[in-house]
Amino acid sequence: MRYAFGRFTYLLFILLAVTFLVSTMLELMPGEPAYIIIGEEADEEQIEALNKRLGLDKPVLERYAGWLGNAVTGDLGRSSSGNIPVAQLIRQRLPVTIQLVIGSQLLALAFAVPSAIYSSYRSGGFVDQASSAMSFAMISVPHFVLAVLLILIFGVNLGWLPTAGFVPITENFANNMRSMVMPTIAVAAGPAGIYQRLLRSDMTATLREDYIAMAEAKGQSPTRILLRHALRPSMFSLMTLVGLTTAAAIGGSVVVEVIFGLPGIGRLLINSIERRDVVVLQGVVAFIGVGYVALNGFVDILYGVLDPRVRRG
Repeated sequence: MRYAFGRFTYLLFILLAVTFLVSTMLELMPGEPAYIIIGEEADEEQIEALNKRLGLDKPVLERYAGWLGNAVTGDLGRSSSGNIPVAQLIRQRLPVTIQLVIGSQLLALAFAVPSAIYSSYRSGGFVDQASSAMSFAMISVPHFVLAVLLILIFGVNLGWLPTAGFVPITENFANNMRSMVMPTIAVAAGPAGIYQRLLRSDMTATLREDYIAMAEAKGQSPTRILLRHALRPSMFSLMTLVGLTTAAAIGGSVVVEVIFGLPGIGRLLINSIERRDVVVLQGVVAFIGVGYVALNGFVDILYGVLDPRVRRG
């Protein structure tokens, strides 16, 4: 409990710092923010009204305190272009991004973990070399390049999958899966290669430990040694990296969502920039920042639960 409370206090401080920077982001914009939002044709009355509505006529700390108080209750303001609550816009787009992020992480782990286990067991063999080459290729190819290649091959040339658009899972499960296959692969490729290389390296080192030799001397099967004695102590680095990558994927899926026309958080972020909707932009960036910190905090606490040495440290 003491370890969890300490991590929670630390994360709370980080959240306050992140939300403070986000809530004051208008101060970093060059020129008058109202001109950026409304346009050069704005008159003095419009500028004054907008500054009052956004709280730009108040000191920075007072504006942040007001924004934080509203944000705690779920009120992130209203869109400047459509007068729609920002929290409502995020709730509408969030399921798409969650499905993309979770699906990509599951796909990445489904490739990385079995491949790393077998590669570490047969280190230097054909499978190890082939999976290593594939992992390096997946790490090297950017998301947007892979997305375009997938569209050209499976969408345009073969016609197997839709090139753009999204079908909610509640409307048609099969079409939802078809619309998410290529975006999920595009997001999963990079993390899958990184996970494979990291876990293979850790398991290869673990298999050289003395207690592994002792388990072999006792006649335990290779499967038991790999899964019970080698995999678990090698998972800590991977678990930390999965937490970091999952949190980063919330914001990193922006390009993929735009390419495939997915109505997720990333697309909402791009739309807010195009429409100069600073209120929505502020709310989305704050939401992504909070999600990033929360996921990493969960991984930190889980790390301490699995490894008592972390709690004692």
